[in-house]
Amino acid sequence: MKPMNEMAVSFLSCSSNESFGRSAVAMFVAQLDPTIDELSDIKTAVSEAVTNCIVHAYRDTIGIIYINCKMFDSGKAVIRIRDKGCGIENIKQAMQPLFTTAGDERAGLGFAVMESFMDSLRVSSKVGRGTTVTMSKTIARRPRDDEKNKTAG
Repeated sequence: MKPMNEMAVSFLSCSSNESFGRSAVAMFVAQLDPTIDELSDIKTAVSEAVTNCIVHAYRDTIGIIYINCKMFDSGKAVIRIRDKGCGIENIKQAMQPLFTTAGDERAGLGFAVMESFMDSLRVSSKVGRGTTVTMSKTIARRPRDDEKNKTAG
């Protein structure tokens, strides 16, 4: 299925850019006219994925985070967040709530949060080559005011 619109952005893995990644996706997905709750879910999931890149993938170095977002006529948004960092040795273990490689300073809930706020979550990774997180959410289609007026008249 061909997307009706698509965007790609990349930026350095500085913690100050986490809000940029979240905002860029939110502004793009706003075209689907999401509710505040739907948009909040997407922003939270993107924040978690970008933070994982910053904290885990690139650890004590700076790398590039790549975000690709596609929107479909069905209202589905597919968001892919990718890094070329250290990769994940055991994805199944990493996706378990409370598991973290960052010590006591992290809760280990990133993937659980992403999974709870999105319709689907897929993680692929190669040690030494990086990780890709692909998430999707379908925005409930609501009639616009001009469409309501057509059916009322």
